[in-house]
Amino acid sequence: LLRRSAVHGESNSVLIVGPRGAGKTMLLQKVLRELLQDKEAQKNLLQVHLNGTTPPPPLVITLTHLGKLFGSLNLSFNAGDRSSSRPVLFVLDEFDLFAHHKNQTLLYNLLDVSQSAQTPVAVVGVTCRLDVLELLEKRVKSRFSHRQIHLLNSFSFSRYLQMVQTQLSLPEDFADRRFAEDWNASIQVNKSARGVDSGRQELIKEQTNQKSNSMYNFEQPVIMKAFEHLQQLELIRPVDGSSAKTQREFQLMRLMLDHTQIMEALQKYPQCPTDVKQWAMSAFG
Repeated sequence: LLRRSAVHGESNSVLIVGPRGAGKTMLLQKVLRELLQDKEAQKNLLQVHLNGTTPPPPLVITLTHLGKLFGSLNLSFNAGDRSSSRPVLFVLDEFDLFAHHKNQTLLYNLLDVSQSAQTPVAVVGVTCRLDVLELLEKRVKSRFSHRQIHLLNSFSFSRYLQMVQTQLSLPEDFADRRFAEDWNASIQVNKSARGVDSGRQELIKEQTNQKSNSMYNFEQPVIMKAFEHLQQLELIRPVDGSSAKTQREFQLMRLMLDHTQIMEALQKYPQCPTDVKQWAMSAFG
């Protein structure tokens, strides 16, 4: 795909999607090294690398067909002879973060140019988000090729099992040490998913019967109503840059209280459930 852009002047767009450590950046770097061994590609191809975690600096690229790329996310391309235009490769690392920029102007202009006949442009996005296309505005999504390359970690089963056990294990400083020991032992002993689930269910039934660690189950509408009430009280607020299109139960929120205020409130609330107090002590104590 990049060779067609660098040598033949084709415009393309693609997303490289996969978890951290899967080799997305390594794959792209390897491809570019091999591509630039071609003298024609090395002579023609221009590269612009941007990262979504930091604002792009002002860039000025002086070409016969390319105007200016501003840090304010505005692009303007001068019409020129496509046959004499040098192809430009835009690599957007942390591609999903560019979707949080105002109006997604940068993404829109890049993908719009890649579909036009003005200049050969290749846009390569690198992201960990599997749902990244859902973050794009309709006008941006319609200009993307929807070409995706998915990478997966090549773990052995034993390594995968070890990772799952680590994620399921409770820490040593868990409030109920006996429960934690039994839980962790059941994870290590039961090698099959069914065995782990069976042990988990047994321990949960035992845990819910302990009055000292009472657990409550509420319907989702009740929880969401309480969540909205916290927002109305301005105890929490959405994180800056959080996408308005994200479902409210998945929006990132920022706690507006400090640890001291939370602990003081718990001290003044004797009816607070024990498990909530234990959670607060482990999180803020």
